[in-house]
Amino acid sequence: MSQLPTGWVVAPLDAVADVLDFEREPVNSSERESRTTGKAARDLYPYFGATGQVGFIDSFRSEGERVLLGEDAAPFLDPTKDKAYLATGRFWVNNHAHVLSGAGELIHNRFLCYQLNVVDYHPFVTGSTRLKLTSAAMRQIPLVVAPAAEQTRIVAKLEELLSDLDAGVAELKAAQKKLQQYRQSLLKAAVEGALTAPWREAQRKLGSPTETGAQLLQRILTERRARWEAKQLAKFKEQGKAPPKDWQKKYSEPVQADTGDLPGLPEGWVWASLDQLCHFVRNGLSKTPNAEGHGHPILRINAVRPLSVQLAEFKHVEVTPAEAVDYTVEAGDLLATRYNGSVDLLGVVGLVRHATAEVLHPDKLIRMKPVIGDALPGWIEMAANTGASRQHIVRRVKTTAGQTGIAGEDLKKMPIPLPSLVEQNEAVSTGWAQLEGVGTQVVWIEHMLKQSTAQRQNILRAAFAGQLVPQDPNDEPASVLLERIRAERDARATQQKPRSRQAREPA
Repeated sequence: MSQLPTGWVVAPLDAVADVLDFEREPVNSSERESRTTGKAARDLYPYFGATGQVGFIDSFRSEGERVLLGEDAAPFLDPTKDKAYLATGRFWVNNHAHVLSGAGELIHNRFLCYQLNVVDYHPFVTGSTRLKLTSAAMRQIPLVVAPAAEQTRIVAKLEELLSDLDAGVAELKAAQKKLQQYRQSLLKAAVEGALTAPWREAQRKLGSPTETGAQLLQRILTERRARWEAKQLAKFKEQGKAPPKDWQKKYSEPVQADTGDLPGLPEGWVWASLDQLCHFVRNGLSKTPNAEGHGHPILRINAVRPLSVQLAEFKHVEVTPAEAVDYTVEAGDLLATRYNGSVDLLGVVGLVRHATAEVLHPDKLIRMKPVIGDALPGWIEMAANTGASRQHIVRRVKTTAGQTGIAGEDLKKMPIPLPSLVEQNEAVSTGWAQLEGVGTQVVWIEHMLKQSTAQRQNILRAAFAGQLVPQDPNDEPASVLLERIRAERDARATQQKPRSRQAREPA
């Protein structure tokens, strides 16, 4: 209290806001669909939930302006995200948001809403996986109350500053989107041959002999089989056995890419399957990590992103050294996400460029080892994340038991455009030189967005500490405002109380 500006007070939410939860009513999605199908947009009303609008409905239960505060499923413990928002006009609210209004229209709704987005909800929410703010707990949340006139000045200043800030954020996000589009167009140009078209023309004029994609593929397939045979012979030797008759016939030929609906390629290129280009495609270790941090590091799913593997993103799992050997990630490995909640991050591929520490890969990641090194791993990484290769994965996404995933067999069939190794090297080096420039700008934008979020919080905190606008000693103190609210509530309660029965007159 001693730190508040003169004329301000602290009061529980119940004292400064009317709780109108009787206005809300849940309606399931199938019923809403039946009530909205075939009706004109002008006959529909917004249907709101914990953090915003979730659909439409053909009627309304609230009218005017309300502050909606999440009851559950709201980001209560994330200081960067809003927990409350305004709804105006005619609308319907489900049971996942509390319905509030400034008490007796004497508390500014926007003053209330802005403040509810900087409240510390830790003492008031319950639950572990799905936090809940009960009505009883909400009513006890302490809020600062400024004089009515100052509330208006604060809201006006907030909207001025936050409007400018939001405009800047919108520009940053627009630039971020353009960079993402440019990044994808750059990758597409690389794997379709447009990026290296000038290089190919220069090689043609020089008459430089170059191994074609078809010749390279045949060389890779020969090497792939030779690796398998060498491995089998090593097993026979280790067991002290002579190779059985026709043992080479047990070699499993790699699946081929279906080229029926694939686009054409530049001269000298050929389509190959991921299985043809890799001698090892395998799921990871199926073992639950522990919470204590004991044992071997094992990658999280989010360690793999398009064109990126972050080896520092790991948990721990207890395994024997013998178990760890088969699942240890090595430089030159390709990793793909086998499961992910977002389709955009499912089946994406990243290359392990350096593996300085021992780390395992989990069952939800697929590890692949290209048959040859040099430029091929980096080329596969680029191709797998764009164009026809990426479309192949997206079309084969499956959802089973609530999990979105991609089958290893579908990944093996992924088509990869294959130019010569020298052209792969040219495309990878040229492409990455430009991608790194894009990455620098992306990092800068992400930094600025984080700064904008922090600035927004600083502005809101300053507003409710009385530091955003000057105080006016002529303003009616907030304590008088609260007395008026109490008096109005008492008057309403008296009017709503039923009359007592009149005493019966004697007969």
